[in-house]
Amino acid sequence: MVTKDATRGALDRTKKLALLVLCAQLFLDSMDVSLMGVALPQIQRQLDLPESTLQWLISGYAVAYGGFLLLGGRAADLFGRRRVFLVATAVFAVASLAGGFLSDGTAIVITRVIKGVAAAFIAPAALSIIITTFPEGPQRNRAMAVFSLTGASGYSAGLVLSGVLTEASWRLTFFAPVPVALLVLLLTPRVVRRDEPSTGERRGFDLAGATTVTAGLLLFVYALTQGPRIGWLSGGTLLMLTAAVALLVAFVVIEQRQANPLVPLGVFRTRSLGAANLVGLFWACATIGWQFVAVLYLQQTLGYGALEAGLAILPMGLSILVVVNFAPRLIALLGLRWLAVLGMLVQGAGILLFLRADADSGYLTVLLPALVVHGIGNGLSFPAFNIAGVSGATEGRQGLAAALITASVQLGGGLGVAVLAALLSAAGPGQLVGFHRAFLVAGVFSAVGAVIAAVGLRPQPPTVETRVESEDDLALSLGDSEALSASGPDPTIRP
Repeated sequence: MVTKDATRGALDRTKKLALLVLCAQLFLDSMDVSLMGVALPQIQRQLDLPESTLQWLISGYAVAYGGFLLLGGRAADLFGRRRVFLVATAVFAVASLAGGFLSDGTAIVITRVIKGVAAAFIAPAALSIIITTFPEGPQRNRAMAVFSLTGASGYSAGLVLSGVLTEASWRLTFFAPVPVALLVLLLTPRVVRRDEPSTGERRGFDLAGATTVTAGLLLFVYALTQGPRIGWLSGGTLLMLTAAVALLVAFVVIEQRQANPLVPLGVFRTRSLGAANLVGLFWACATIGWQFVAVLYLQQTLGYGALEAGLAILPMGLSILVVVNFAPRLIALLGLRWLAVLGMLVQGAGILLFLRADADSGYLTVLLPALVVHGIGNGLSFPAFNIAGVSGATEGRQGLAAALITASVQLGGGLGVAVLAALLSAAGPGQLVGFHRAFLVAGVFSAVGAVIAAVGLRPQPPTVETRVESEDDLALSLGDSEALSASGPDPTIRP
């Protein structure tokens, strides 16, 4: 006879396996962003590529990823989260494999764009599967913390792995994700439950809204990537930004008149959702922009090699790994609002510590403390605003909520890199004053995010039923007696 506890244990194991599979694919997506950075010089030398083509190995992925996220999130809601995740992962694997065999620069860029589109469908589908698999409260908080850790560690691992692989051949940076993607494709049908059949009338796809918002975001991200190269006040940049704004305004008008809009504009009336997306945007402006500048500083000013630079940043990833493990307990103690505020402030402090850096800074005395502090702030803030951004998402809108918060991070990363790159360009190649200005602005981005979190992420007191469920879920998700003793007879689990 199968007991209730045995059944519950089997379900918990299946959930953990599902989370592991989803995190494996996110790890690939995040790692793919940083894998290319170190390999670019070797690709350029071997294939004799011009600078314009070389840049698009990075920008093509970012533009496609940022531009198609909302469309990917809506597709997950309409056509099934697992189905979209599987198809997009297959496309990602094929494009990776093809890129490693090609020797034509334009063709390789096309594979990078295809991978970016695939990632834009994978990320919201995976996040919405987590939302529907783990109930809101400590279980979901724990799952989101692990998911957040995966993204951050994937980027850091990519920096190190890229240096190792590039020493042998740049083509290995394309081939490396393929085996893991194939394993994900094999395991997903076994551990991720089938999509629930939709009931009632099927909502329309809102083709006009999807077209205008995707085109507007693509053009906006493209303008951000091109601005530092062709000039922010050049006719081309201004024309692209103007056209992007016009398309996004058209999108808002269309959504107001649609019976079944791609993005119901009413969701932004919820203060916490809008605030979470803004915090995500400024978080990415700060941390992704800072990482871009920090890697250049290590290589251009301190003379680090590609592998050395990747290894130098590794302690930041390890700090995130340690801190994220405590995220569920910290959420229960502080609530999402104050955890996000604390994380953004600590992250900003780590960035500002780089203002001490000079032309011969010691790693142990100057760089390492800044990296560790920055990593601690990352580990605190990233799970907080991600959970706030998807909490309370209604059935059929989980993919959209996931896409919105992911799009905010992607757009913020593009904006942060563009602004800080412009500061470096204005100061001249390798000038220390340019790096200091960029670090200062990145710290300001983080401080603005902290203010938005404090004002916008207002806590909501849980009901009695929620508290009781949270007590049981906390013990279950953490899986130890400490969680049971910490709950007490009257726990206060704040959202």
